[in-house]
Amino acid sequence: MIRLGTFAALASATILLMAASAPPTAPTPVDPAKVTIETVKLAPGAAVIFGSGGNIGVSYGPDGTILIDDQFAPLTPKITAAAAALDQRPIRFVINTHWHFDHSGGNENLGKAGAVIVAHDNVRTRMSTDQLIQTLNFAFPPSPKAALPVITFAEGATFHLNGDTLKVVHVAAAHTDGDAMVKWEKANVLHTGDVLNRAGLPFADRSSGGSVAGIIAGINTALALSDNNTKVIPGHGPVSTRADMVAYRDALKVLLERVTAEHKAGKTIEQVLALKLEWQAATRTVPADGLVRAAYEDLAAAAKK
Repeated sequence: MIRLGTFAALASATILLMAASAPPTAPTPVDPAKVTIETVKLAPGAAVIFGSGGNIGVSYGPDGTILIDDQFAPLTPKITAAAAALDQRPIRFVINTHWHFDHSGGNENLGKAGAVIVAHDNVRTRMSTDQLIQTLNFAFPPSPKAALPVITFAEGATFHLNGDTLKVVHVAAAHTDGDAMVKWEKANVLHTGDVLNRAGLPFADRSSGGSVAGIIAGINTALALSDNNTKVIPGHGPVSTRADMVAYRDALKVLLERVTAEHKAGKTIEQVLALKLEWQAATRTVPADGLVRAAYEDLAAAAKK
């Protein structure tokens, strides 16, 4: 059974394939036969679908179904079947938490089927043009018209459907420059997108406008949207709690503070990487070279301004 998307697994392993070392490539297509879809109901009218790629939030009920992210195109039949098992009404909207392929790969299929795709302004901009996720050396051509968001927002949007209010909130320069979180006000469920990744380390995609400090600020936004009873859907990994987000943020702050101190001391990126700094959260302690590199490059870029 595959539960982590290709993107999450590679980012978590901090595979740093630089564009200079090899031509950019496309990610390996997902084999739907190897993917098991699992649905967990979180509250009346709110659920999460696990599969391969980003976790999918689902609002369902008398006004139709809203999907938050849609994983990979080959999985669309399995995902729509899982949504239909919750409620037979059509999928009316898809909200993308950001542009990455493991969260928006089903857009074209669902758009052609009649769903209205909604995302931040920068998501449409990036999906409309050539993109390179530099850390993974993955290149993407512009997406087909049917895959593009047709409704975009700068700061946020609100959906009044299925007896609840879904607030969509933009988080600037965090995982990417087009991140959005979605909060069910009544059900008290929060989808964070990849600002919170509980399947691995935080990943600031600098080539897509992300930053380490922005992830910390994004988690602070998520904390402001939650309480101790909130059920949190991370971009990857298990359903989480507010306490999980606090631990994630605090571990990231410790690492960023260490990298900042080394940068101020005049250390080069090679010297900082040689320290073999680790990511420490809960019971996990793992190498953090990719995260350290992103933090250092953020600081170096800011120092040049």
